[in-house]
Amino acid sequence: MKKPLHPATIAAHAAGALDPQSGGVVPALQPSTTFLRDENYALVRPDNIYSRDNSDNMRQAEAVIRALENAQDTLLFPSGMAAIAAVFRALPNRATAIVQSGIYWGTTAWVREFCARREITLIEVPAADLVMTCQTRPADLVLIETPSNPWLLTVDIAAVKAATQGVLLVDGTAATPILTRALDHGADIVMHSATKGINGHSDVLAGVLSTAAPDAGVWQAIKADRKMAGAILGPFEAWLLTRAMRTLPLRVERMSQNALALAQHLMAHDAVADAFYPGLPHHQGHDIALRQMQGGFGSLLSVLVKGGRDDALRVTGKLALFLRATSLGGVESLVEHRYTIEPHTGIPENLIRVSAGIEHIDDLIADWDQALA
Repeated sequence: MKKPLHPATIAAHAAGALDPQSGGVVPALQPSTTFLRDENYALVRPDNIYSRDNSDNMRQAEAVIRALENAQDTLLFPSGMAAIAAVFRALPNRATAIVQSGIYWGTTAWVREFCARREITLIEVPAADLVMTCQTRPADLVLIETPSNPWLLTVDIAAVKAATQGVLLVDGTAATPILTRALDHGADIVMHSATKGINGHSDVLAGVLSTAAPDAGVWQAIKADRKMAGAILGPFEAWLLTRAMRTLPLRVERMSQNALALAQHLMAHDAVADAFYPGLPHHQGHDIALRQMQGGFGSLLSVLVKGGRDDALRVTGKLALFLRATSLGGVESLVEHRYTIEPHTGIPENLIRVSAGIEHIDDLIADWDQALA
């Protein structure tokens, strides 16, 4: 079709990922690590040499994400952290990087260690000060996360890009490409932990980078490094990811609806001190989220229950439908007491991070009501 397709159509058809050999309407799984040459030693398939960089299943999954992101090129990695690491490894020694503070702790911890080892100047900046800092401090790379984890702060991608002289990398994991196309707002590279909402079934570990400028030097460096280092997704994981993405828009729609309704309910509850969610009018960055996110505000929210650590743990312990586990974006609702996981980060002892799944909202609200009672 000449008319651009909507994300739901792209996802349902998996960007045309079929199996031409069998005529199957889903792609085949090809686990081979090496590929044939003919009697003259010419490759039977010129684009398939060795699975360290060549995989039909990986290309199929990348094609779906590339279309959803409105990108020109997409690269899959074995985890979200591997994808972030690939971008930072493209920086020269003694470069300068500006990184938003208060984001996913795994990113912050790895970036600090890497920058120290490579003599890269690291400037950590609160979300509210990013634009001013980028205007006054030239940097080779700027990393932002929107919405952020676990504070759900929303950053104006276009405003940060306008103030940035170097490469702007956006972690859009909490939004997924369904709610925010970061490249359309000016990002040079967008990253997702595909483990989360993109896969959405808690059974695949994956990361992804996409760009609108595949000829840029930094992208070519990332692409070459992935090939030589072999930091790719396995064929089975790529096949599962393609399968999962067929329902991505539906899942994101339902999870966003559930998260908003739950956030509104908890915000009005007598046992809750505050709720952090981009869809709440009082939340910092709500106006940015209205402009930058389409179709919802994501599945992730955080709640401050009244009291302290013991009160928060009592609530998480009583929840029945919300599974106590570390992740987000899956079809099952999850809950996590963040202070138990990362007490060294200054996280409040009464903060509970919530990932809303696709269950019926009445059941989710009832679960929280009995836990807070």
